[in-house]
Amino acid sequence: MHRAAGLVAAMIGLSSAGWEPAAAQTGMMSHVDLTSPKMSEAELSRAQVVAILEAATPDQPADLSDKGLNGLDLSGLDLSGADLSRSRLNRVNLKGALLRGARLDLAWLIEADLEGADLRDASMIQTQLIKARLAGADLSNARIVANFEGANLADAKLTNASMAPDMRNQSMGLMRTVFRSAVLDRADLSGTDLAWADMEFAKLRGSVLVDVDFNLARLGGVDMTGADVRGMNVAGANLASAMLLQLIGEDEIEGLDQAINLKRAFRDR
Repeated sequence: MHRAAGLVAAMIGLSSAGWEPAAAQTGMMSHVDLTSPKMSEAELSRAQVVAILEAATPDQPADLSDKGLNGLDLSGLDLSGADLSRSRLNRVNLKGALLRGARLDLAWLIEADLEGADLRDASMIQTQLIKARLAGADLSNARIVANFEGANLADAKLTNASMAPDMRNQSMGLMRTVFRSAVLDRADLSGTDLAWADMEFAKLRGSVLVDVDFNLARLGGVDMTGADVRGMNVAGANLASAMLLQLIGEDEIEGLDQAINLKRAFRDR
């Protein structure tokens, strides 16, 4: 199974009570006022963003880092390769936007609309996508350690995305990917590294989980009904109350004998 490398040093801790959502673990959300001007208003207009994009070159990609773009309609724009790190994009409309290779590290996209967006090869380290809409989005080969709690990724493509922490760089605690209560029905996660991920109560009904690495992941209450699980690794994963029903390729799951609380999962056998 694959392992990821190269995370930033802004880490999320592991509490003795268990794994918590990435933002909540550090108290990030409790100290952020999403109604404040910084988190709810835009400092640029769509026209100004378009002008920045048009002035960009391959050698000097568009720099929108640390900008307030909250609530803007940026749907359909080509932001490929743009630097959006630390930007505030809460409730922004990026439907159908091109964000291939874009940098979204430490960005805020609470309740953002990214339906059908192209996020291939993007970097999304410690990005906040709580309740974001990413149905049909393409995140293939992206580097992601983000918070998707309550987000909708139905029919999304995350093939070969790297979403596991770099275990060599954990001096400040463990940063993990969070899909708690997210919807990933029919999503394609083939070859995705989700080691240590928090997937509690996520919906993965009819999804493609071929060769997905869930090593040490928290899968309590996850619903994988009808999923294709051939080559999926669950060694050390917590499966308490997981719905493992009508699975395709159940006999090809790896590490099932090393999973935690397997007897408490719901299975056909």
